[in-house]
Amino acid sequence: MDQQLKQLMKELGEAINESLSDSEQIAEVVSRIKDGGYDIFLVLEATIGVSKQGDKTSDSTSLVTTLSTNPEFKISEQDLKFLKSLRIKIEEEK
Repeated sequence: MDQQLKQLMKELGEAINESLSDSEQIAEVVSRIKDGGYDIFLVLEATIGVSKQGDKTSDSTSLVTTLSTNPEFKISEQDLKFLKSLRIKIEEEK
């Protein structure tokens, strides 16, 4: 896959991610879930297939991209309890 196509695919993933991040409807539902006392994380994956126009082959180049460009790593209290039960210690960043 050439560099220009890779850049365009990256931009497409970022545009999709941004549109989901800016969605008031998604934010409102996530807020209601949190208000219900739940921690939530959302992972979406998109498979984007491309082929050269006029190309008759069934072979197409595809790229699998996650829709988060800067994933945030969070550990909940429940995660810490579970890790502690496995005798795994997490050192905090300074």
